[in-house]
Amino acid sequence: MTVDVLVVGAGIVGLAHAYEAARRGLKVMVLERDAACIGASIRNFGFVTVTGQQAGASWARARRSREVWAELAPQAGIDLVHRGLWLTAQRPEARSVLEAFMATEMAQGCELLSPAAAAARFAGLRTEDLQAVLYSPHELRVESRSAIPRLAAWLAEAHGVRFRFGEAVLSVATPEVQTSRGVYRAERVIVCGGAELNGLFAPLWQPHELRLCQLQMLRVRPQAGFRLEGSVMGDLSLVRYEGYAALPEAQALRERLQAEEGASLAHGIHLIVVQSADGSLVVGDSHHYGPVLPPFALEEVDALILRHLRAALRLSEATVTERWVGTYPSSSREPCLVLAPDDATRAVTVTSGTGASTAFGLAEEVFAAW
Repeated sequence: MTVDVLVVGAGIVGLAHAYEAARRGLKVMVLERDAACIGASIRNFGFVTVTGQQAGASWARARRSREVWAELAPQAGIDLVHRGLWLTAQRPEARSVLEAFMATEMAQGCELLSPAAAAARFAGLRTEDLQAVLYSPHELRVESRSAIPRLAAWLAEAHGVRFRFGEAVLSVATPEVQTSRGVYRAERVIVCGGAELNGLFAPLWQPHELRLCQLQMLRVRPQAGFRLEGSVMGDLSLVRYEGYAALPEAQALRERLQAEEGASLAHGIHLIVVQSADGSLVVGDSHHYGPVLPPFALEEVDALILRHLRAALRLSEATVTERWVGTYPSSSREPCLVLAPDDATRAVTVTSGTGASTAFGLAEEVFAAW
């Protein structure tokens, strides 16, 4: 079978490239080794984050990706579960970071609220010990477990994209692609293998010193009727998200957190809370790094995450109903990589854990530069 573009990988990065190719009127096929997408693309918050992304290209990709999500979600039957971000500053040093952020171009449309003003708009937020709250209207949230398969189904239904699940790609020598079940031909091939760093094009990845990042997450049932008015983050996020952490004011906050929250920093924890349509909360997360990571979740990590959750929200009930881990490729130097083994082939990966937030913008860049 011959197509214009063959995409390897049905995670969000692969689907974003399939969408961009189909939008350009090209004949597209997606090959996925598993019977369904079960990797990092469904083991996350479904949190399309703009505010706090690294200044420059990453922030621009996030803004564009947010626009694409908003456009295609209604067409694809994907619910936008909630919108907006509430970033709480518990310490004076955190408030200083937010004040500095508000002076950047990335704060356009955002508000820096007093605790009282935030409480008037979001009753479920614990505000009595806060210094300030940043509200951003830009963020979107989808239920990634259902949004990713629904996006694939819509690409097939509305754009004629062909999918082959349960078919591992063994080799790529464009125009020929050899799989566990046959041979395909394509004018262009895009490999979006996610956390698979030792397979296709492993020698190309090696100079970039990629490693794996594993996170722990939980689903929590709050008391009946509890409602989030948007996603929630806190002080620890300000030393993790580059849009804040790169500001000079973040250093004082980092030093104080090291003294007060050393265990959380050691596990790479920063609080993110989002809500699902059934009222449950998806809560996380942590970050552990290495060339290979054990598939075992640490109770100590979950306990720290839950402590931050209870400190942030007015919860009378917080029953854990699910726990899981997710793994993605990580780089300390680059938020994404686009490699060119030859003129007709691209290997693409997001190395900052921001696939849902940046993949659509990145896919547009890849095709525009090709």
